[in-house]
Amino acid sequence: MLRPKASPKEDMAISLPVPIDIARHRVGAAPARLQVRAATAMRCAACILGEPCRRCALAAPDMAMTDAMLFTRKRVKHGEILYRAGGRSDCLYAIRSGFFKSSFGLDDGREQVTAFRMAGEFLGLDGIDTARHASEATALEDSEVCIIPHARLDEPQLQRQLYQVMSRELVRDHSVMLLLGMMSSGERLAVFLLNLSQRFAARGLSSSEFHLRMTRAEIGSYLGVSLETVSRLFSRFQEDRLVCVTQKHIRILDHHGLRMMASPP
Repeated sequence: MLRPKASPKEDMAISLPVPIDIARHRVGAAPARLQVRAATAMRCAACILGEPCRRCALAAPDMAMTDAMLFTRKRVKHGEILYRAGGRSDCLYAIRSGFFKSSFGLDDGREQVTAFRMAGEFLGLDGIDTARHASEATALEDSEVCIIPHARLDEPQLQRQLYQVMSRELVRDHSVMLLLGMMSSGERLAVFLLNLSQRFAARGLSSSEFHLRMTRAEIGSYLGVSLETVSRLFSRFQEDRLVCVTQKHIRILDHHGLRMMASPP
């Protein structure tokens, strides 16, 4: 049985300083309407993710060198698409602040959510091989990303760190397969909430009280259950005094109980 504490989601890489000429940065025709609202280059030491960057998988090994390098930020408004499936990919995005969902459209018109990414994690790894994105990334709140051109990933000092990030992505995908293939709907939601709790805690935020940026329909799409099932499970968890739910605000009342729900005997 998959245990939430073993999930790799909480330790995805964070930010990498990269100098880039914003005038030359193009994501492709589809998201061209997304304007760069903050083209100001800033130093690593000034970033709110400065400390997590020291621990992330893509942190430069020489922090003195890191602080001397500049990178460019891009602001993305709530609901805006950073890149679309099939769009040209020439960079990665390290989330400096905010929350995103990765998704793609099914043949019947439904949306399949494949991941939720928060500050300190990466977007765009799916486009490295083919230079085309396999999914689209949408901001679930006002967000800001750092731009990492693919050309910089060829530098020797970044190769090992990049391999580590891609390895974690493979482990993440395997964990999601286990989540969807072996767990009941209740177990899936329990693991989902515990995973969010762990990821928030890793960023110095509360592990017991947080705001869900995604809708219940998006949670259902990610977990492979219906909207009605998600709503029913939240009500059940609240009745069992595992969580307190106020619209999108979650307060975990019983971490041990959630863990037991996620990993029943």
